[in-house]
Amino acid sequence: MSHNNNNDPTRGVAYDPLPLTQDDHLPSTLYNVPSSPEPSSNFHTPQMAPGELGPDSSLGSAQPRFLGAALYDGPGSPVIRDSFASSQHTFPGSEYNASVYALNDPSGPARYDGSYRDDPRDSYYAGEHGGVAMSQGHSAGRMLEEKRAAYEPPQTKSRRKMMIIGAIAALILIILAVVIPLYFVVFKKSNNNEASNSSSGTKSTAAATTKPSSTSSPTKPAVREVTGGDGSIITMEDGTTFTYTNPFGGYWYWDENDPLNNGARAQSWSPALNETFNYGIDKIRGVNFGGWLNTEPFYFWFYATQTLTFFHGSSPALYQKYSSNPQPPVDEWTLSVAMRADTAGGGISQLETHYKTFITEKDFADVAGAGLNFIRIPIGWWAIEVRDDEPFLPKVSWTYFLKAIKWARKYGLRINLDLHAVPGSQNGWNHSGRYGTIGFLSGPMGYVNAQRTLDYIRILAEFISQPQYKDVVTIFGILNEPQESFLGQDVLSSFYLEAYNIVRTAGGTGAGNGPYISFHDGFMPRSGWANFLPNADRISLDSHPYLCFGSQSNAPISTYALTPCQTWGSAVNTSMAAFGLTNAGEFSNAVTDCGLFLNGVGLGTRYEGTYEGVWPRMGSCTDWTDWQNYDVATKKAIRQFALASMDALQDYFFWTWKIGNSSVSGVVETPAWSYQLGLQQGWMPTDPRDATGTCGGTSPWSPPLLSWQTGGAGAGNIPASVSSSLAWPPASFSTGGPVASLPSYTPTGPIPTLPGPTFSMASPTANVDVGNGWANAADTQGMYAPITSCSYLDPWVNPSTAPPPVCAAGARRESAPQPLNTPPLSS
Repeated sequence: MSHNNNNDPTRGVAYDPLPLTQDDHLPSTLYNVPSSPEPSSNFHTPQMAPGELGPDSSLGSAQPRFLGAALYDGPGSPVIRDSFASSQHTFPGSEYNASVYALNDPSGPARYDGSYRDDPRDSYYAGEHGGVAMSQGHSAGRMLEEKRAAYEPPQTKSRRKMMIIGAIAALILIILAVVIPLYFVVFKKSNNNEASNSSSGTKSTAAATTKPSSTSSPTKPAVREVTGGDGSIITMEDGTTFTYTNPFGGYWYWDENDPLNNGARAQSWSPALNETFNYGIDKIRGVNFGGWLNTEPFYFWFYATQTLTFFHGSSPALYQKYSSNPQPPVDEWTLSVAMRADTAGGGISQLETHYKTFITEKDFADVAGAGLNFIRIPIGWWAIEVRDDEPFLPKVSWTYFLKAIKWARKYGLRINLDLHAVPGSQNGWNHSGRYGTIGFLSGPMGYVNAQRTLDYIRILAEFISQPQYKDVVTIFGILNEPQESFLGQDVLSSFYLEAYNIVRTAGGTGAGNGPYISFHDGFMPRSGWANFLPNADRISLDSHPYLCFGSQSNAPISTYALTPCQTWGSAVNTSMAAFGLTNAGEFSNAVTDCGLFLNGVGLGTRYEGTYEGVWPRMGSCTDWTDWQNYDVATKKAIRQFALASMDALQDYFFWTWKIGNSSVSGVVETPAWSYQLGLQQGWMPTDPRDATGTCGGTSPWSPPLLSWQTGGAGAGNIPASVSSSLAWPPASFSTGGPVASLPSYTPTGPIPTLPGPTFSMASPTANVDVGNGWANAADTQGMYAPITSCSYLDPWVNPSTAPPPVCAAGARRESAPQPLNTPPLSS
């Protein structure tokens, strides 16, 4: 607009000229262009589509378009901004329609009167609703102030800038005028007196107070940086450094004197740890740290009597070292036995070396920098204790889980703690600790193994429900992949309800009290869990959908572009409505079973026809595993598959963040399972939000979750009829018979609480309460312990074995034991 019409009364407000039209710019600059057209001219744009806008004739005289974006203007937003001219009656009060919504003060008293307008011709609201076209715009909104500053005349800006510089210079002169005399009169005199006093003392005193020579400089206290964003330098515990890379507005926070501060944020769109994560609205975008604290060679599936079984992992090199043993290790039990016999090679301490090196602080930083906000961390019960001849390395993995909490807190990440392995095995697969039979909720030791498991759930729940940790460890997966087809849904449901009550006893009921409780679906269809535990406080259904096991195909990966959408999308949407929060605790990019140890150590693959059973050969697995020779089209197709999976599953944890290199080839041999490798090689999205809309939004579930599902009104009010129908223990097991005839423990044992971390404080006066490991002091029942007069079988005995003779439960102690608080561990 030109300057001579500033005071046109029909415009309602005087405007300064735009900086684009001033004469104080060099003729070669962008600003030396024709001025914008006047509102009084015939220039007007009623066009309704981009194609109706003609080409721009020259700089500065382009036809006006909307310059500001609506507050919500993207996939999923209402399609109502169908005009490119503000004269098409935009709605200034609509965050979906208006380009000026964010320029107005949201706390203003009126919707139209006095609101900021950007259209000199729009008299619709002025005439009909009492507003004023091109009103004075008295809003104090931050964005409007930014706009005013941007369009301030350059000369005015220059004058203001000079005034600010002058004021700063004057202030500096005043400070110097005060500081310099003080230095010579007070500080220098004091230093001279100290030097004089020291020289008159004893020789040892003088030596202790000798001042630096004239060539040395006094030591200055180090300035500790406690937060930083993209490009900041991180120093790890071992002294090595790396550059924190986070292009998404995330920032880390770590103060040695305030190590429980939850101020970090993973990305600008993910709530900081000291903010509320709105499940069902805020998306869980996560990865697993598989194979870290619960080692696994890699996946193992087989079809025995048409039942689905498998195990998985990410650390093949640990197992390859002993592959020539007469009995090569196939799970952490046999790996621990092999390591304990290998004293020359480091013994069982090799596991701690693995904990220390496989996942480090940098991995947590990289997860945040990849646009992810959650980590699922599997652990085994030996993080708490071992009994009898169990060969696992006890308690050490817990110290590294404490490091995980520390690093997740530092980078604004939330943790899903997953109890991956329990006594007796919940599925008979190697990731349960010991490969073989199912002795949990099954067989003669099924009840006592379940009692032990409930104790471990209780100990973990009491720890993570403490206020120091509840905002970091926000989901608790109480049991990974129980085989429902073997155990039965009623028995499993009874166990789930008992575990639910234990976790809620530890942390309480309602939002912010303890974690969400994640129940695995047992490989049943999600629909089979609809309306499970109505009114239960903050529960989630965990599914592990994979496409790579079962029948194989040599069709290229490009043919799977929308398969996840078609296979999973509708089921997830239905479950979000019928159950509540539904998450995919595991999924991958694999569409074949090709990969090192994917089906187990030395078991071959279905794809190549070398796996047990009858499997027609589809081709060579090299085409799928030789990632060094993937072409651009292949990487693009894998990325499309990943995006479709993310959009279909909505709240997810990719399995897994990283895969260890083969000790033979020196490279990753299961590329479809490594998020990290996919980022490095270009087949995983650098921004997981790119997945939004990939599936087209077919039959979407509309948030929010119901109030009781997020810890609000009604949470915890499970109907008595439901509780009674799922009473614990169940009357009988499908394998093992009546529970009353099986061995049992008595709750009279001491409680081994988990220790918290210790921190090295920068300040000698700093004091941090890391908790005593037990959130609910009123929870005093003892641990389940063997009855001395009773006999018990091996926890992993074949389920078909007859139970020992029934013995009396034994007398309980008059007073239950209190938790044995364990000293904190060094972090």
